[in-house]
Amino acid sequence: MGIDDVPVGYYRDKVEVERLVRISGVPYTIQRATQFHNLLDQFFLAQRRLPSLLVPALRFQPVAVSDVAQRLTELVESAPAGRVPDVGGPEQRTARDLAQAWLRACGSRRPVVSVRLPGRAFARYAGGQNLVPGRPYGRLGFEDYLAERYGRSAPAPRRTGADETPG
Repeated sequence: MGIDDVPVGYYRDKVEVERLVRISGVPYTIQRATQFHNLLDQFFLAQRRLPSLLVPALRFQPVAVSDVAQRLTELVESAPAGRVPDVGGPEQRTARDLAQAWLRACGSRRPVVSVRLPGRAFARYAGGQNLVPGRPYGRLGFEDYLAERYGRSAPAPRRTGADETPG
């Protein structure tokens, strides 16, 4: 999501590949999706030996691989449609909130530290470029993924209205 406006080399390459597909003359369908649950899991897991879990002060809308696979199956069974509407997970949540759910699922009580990061790429993310506006597509939330991956229930925290607001 947001790859048109986020100045990251990997995203520039993806945009270029989409452009080449569009101008190829071959009928096509392009589906974009938000980050997969396992990407966030890997990000948190990479920090497993740190005393605190560091997360960017951003919101994410992770989606299940199976939800995207279902959408791709639907698209393959229909005519080429060009660029179709983007899909994202069922919830937009802060990285802090997602990290706390991950820690609960892993049985850890480490603190979570939100950090604001400099640069244009993170400014675009802070502006919501990685989120899908409108109705979400995915049905499996991050806690569903965590329960399957770690075999523990990780209930969503109670909302108090004091949720982190990135900016």
